[in-house]
Amino acid sequence: MLEGASIAVGEGQFVSLVGPSGSGKSSLLRAVIGLQQPLKGTVEREAAPSDVAILFQDDALLPWKTARDNVALGLTLNGMRRRPALERSDLWLERLGLTGFGHRFPRHLSGGQRKRVALAQVLAREPKLLLMDEPFASLDAIVRARIIQDVAALVEREHISVLLVTHDLEEAISLSDHIYLLSQGPRAHVTRDYAMPLPRPRDPMRVRMHPAFAPLYEKIWTDLSREVDRLP
Repeated sequence: MLEGASIAVGEGQFVSLVGPSGSGKSSLLRAVIGLQQPLKGTVEREAAPSDVAILFQDDALLPWKTARDNVALGLTLNGMRRRPALERSDLWLERLGLTGFGHRFPRHLSGGQRKRVALAQVLAREPKLLLMDEPFASLDAIVRARIIQDVAALVEREHISVLLVTHDLEEAISLSDHIYLLSQGPRAHVTRDYAMPLPRPRDPMRVRMHPAFAPLYEKIWTDLSREVDRLP
């Protein structure tokens, strides 16, 4: 359970939530998108529900549909005609490096390719707020790094606001404008918030060489370790 939390995501900002397992990070995302109702408090969104999208750790692609049809699915469900939906699907598959893969079914794609299709499916809806719940955790290091670079570039270019849940501090620091640290549960709360003094536009791999990166990592790691070690 998460209580007493006040978290803000500004327009075009990339914000991350980090904290011990069970601190309510994923529950907060579900409350923002409306999959879970808070017992107390309110979720205030300037974006309409149709302008909020979520990317889970599992890609959740339909196995009987091609990559192209999977990307177009959310568009057609929102009322777009099939032909323009497929055209936008092709555009986003191209943007995510999957030109020529649209006819393939998920079982014929690698893990990284499936994740790119899932990203295309979400971004094709052109959301104003993107929620991400550890979406890259299952990928190997090189594929993960490349997809994170692509996501960072697309989010900056499209000016999308992002709220990310992650256990990877390097990922959080390299991507974020702001990081919130949650306490140990039950009845978790926000214990720290950190503004990232890292320049934009930003390459999430190269920024790790910035002089401010290592001190930031050490500070947040120390604070997180204290929370993990704290008795419930």
